[in-house]
Amino acid sequence: MNLIQKIIKSHLSSGSLQAGNDIAIRIDQTLTQDATGTLSYLQFEAIGADRVKVDLAVSYIDHNMMQGDFRNADDHIYLQDVAAKYGIHFSRPGNGICHQVHLERFAIPGLTLLGTDSHTPTCGGMGTLSLGAGGLDVAIAMAGSPYYFKMPKVRGICLQGKLSHGVSAKDIIMKLLGDLSVKGGIGWAFEYYGPGVATLDVPQRATITNMGAELGATTSIFPSDEQTLAYLVQQDRESDFQELSADPNPSYDDVLTLNLSELEPLIARPDSPDNVCPITEVSGTPVNQVAIGSCTNSSFGDLMTVASALRGKTIHPNVNLVVSPGSKQVLQLIAANGALADMIAAGARILESACGPCAGMGQIPSSGAVSVRSFNRNFPGRSGGLDNHVYLASPIACAAAALTGYVSDPRNLNIPADPKNPKRFNVNTNGIIPPPKDGQGVQIRRGPNIQPVPIKDPMAQRIEGEVLIKLGDDISTDHILPAGPTILPLRSNVPAIREYLFKYVDADFMNRIKKKQGGIIVGGHNYGQGSSREHAALCPMSLGVTAVIAKSFSRIHFGNLINYGILPLTLRSENDYNAMQQGDILELDNIIELLESGSHSFPVQNQTSETTIITTLEISSREREILLAGGLLTYVGENSRNG
Repeated sequence: MNLIQKIIKSHLSSGSLQAGNDIAIRIDQTLTQDATGTLSYLQFEAIGADRVKVDLAVSYIDHNMMQGDFRNADDHIYLQDVAAKYGIHFSRPGNGICHQVHLERFAIPGLTLLGTDSHTPTCGGMGTLSLGAGGLDVAIAMAGSPYYFKMPKVRGICLQGKLSHGVSAKDIIMKLLGDLSVKGGIGWAFEYYGPGVATLDVPQRATITNMGAELGATTSIFPSDEQTLAYLVQQDRESDFQELSADPNPSYDDVLTLNLSELEPLIARPDSPDNVCPITEVSGTPVNQVAIGSCTNSSFGDLMTVASALRGKTIHPNVNLVVSPGSKQVLQLIAANGALADMIAAGARILESACGPCAGMGQIPSSGAVSVRSFNRNFPGRSGGLDNHVYLASPIACAAAALTGYVSDPRNLNIPADPKNPKRFNVNTNGIIPPPKDGQGVQIRRGPNIQPVPIKDPMAQRIEGEVLIKLGDDISTDHILPAGPTILPLRSNVPAIREYLFKYVDADFMNRIKKKQGGIIVGGHNYGQGSSREHAALCPMSLGVTAVIAKSFSRIHFGNLINYGILPLTLRSENDYNAMQQGDILELDNIIELLESGSHSFPVQNQTSETTIITTLEISSREREILLAGGLLTYVGENSRNG
């Protein structure tokens, strides 16, 4: 077996390892972050569990750090109280980005991790089977249920050679994105092996597994080996080490070979992570802003490389450079060894250890600006604004742009050799508050912005609705419900946050959906890619959206639609997509019988054009029951009442 199969087999609750089969696995660890966690814990409370049932649960504060009013601060108090009451570790504001801190403190080779963030597979760099999911799925897992998903096909990525100077781990994953596209990983998991693996340390591996989410992959993983042990020794956690790898001569559904020695610096142009080209093709493009950080590239090694490039130099006068260390540990280390002072002296602005600009929380570029970022996504509006041009590049390429004032090949700079990591870090865990042994006496404080989770009625026998909006391919959850400092603080208040649905796509959408009191959404391929934010399904449901019809769906969003009782119907052909237009009235009948019978075919009658198309719904019997109940929360409640 390959490594992914081995870990899944050791955690399998139901199903078989055949690709495409519905499976369920036991979850060892969960993580949440504050932008998705507040809703997830409201759902956990609604389930009625008295304590988390997983071995370890951690609640991180890393997204909503801007406190322009009471709302974010109130949410943080709520999250801390919930953590104390239900047995959850609490990572305080400023302690760092969830994926970076979890890699440092908690990820263990061979365990399973489920997180309310699409970049949870970051910890696959440690050999942890890590999966992103909607917050409701994580709430159910924390209550003791297994996690259900389809067994992915496994693509082996054989790494050979060694990266050249000026080429980074970011270039490895961008090479795959350029070759495979943001749809190329749907239904797949990626497993890295080969002689080139040994040349990459754990933070470099984590950069690659982090951006596997941009491929649409279920997860990505590296073996646990000497590099893993070295990292755990640095973190004073060598007791957590176990060697893990695939069996000799493992079976993969597909194999790609990548020679690291042949890679060159790459860059993703606006407005998609797969719009990749050699950096030389766009060299000379003037740059206004450079942002270094995010869960992709904010490790100690990343920032030491940047500091060595900036040391003794001054950033270009036309460039605003901001740097976000990934964790308090990283910030302490670079403060102690002088690297922080080198960056400040060069003109960098140092932000707190948080997601920050990657989630559109501050540092929105100026009008028409070019921003080069070491982040993972550059979808329209992801930066917090639309009138800018966001490029994605490695930290060293970002440093080169900051120094020269234009997109530059980092190999042309006189950059010192990559700095070496110390054998042991100065570990300080006071940013993490463990829960008390008994939290029954904890009183949970709830601010006025924290509102109950909307619940949908059971599935109707017949649906009739207008096509509210027709969208193209690769619509992300940023398109559906943007992030940013205005919107993110409303995550615990569905009636307020839903007002921003499709804000950057169609300014009149909210007027239409309110006037029609619901309806149907039509999309293209890879609908719902990007962030795991379940609000992109919950908010449409709360306004009466009953079905989303698309050419194909991203994995997490497809699950979120089912979790909130929305029919996710797949089109069979381009002609069927072309047969529907915004404003058409669609009807589905006999829905309950179709779901109960296990039918995969769902006829959709277009009353406007007097035509019928056949859509498909390939889901498990459990997912059919969830849809019939009106959503996962109702389904779990019914099963609990029925024993």
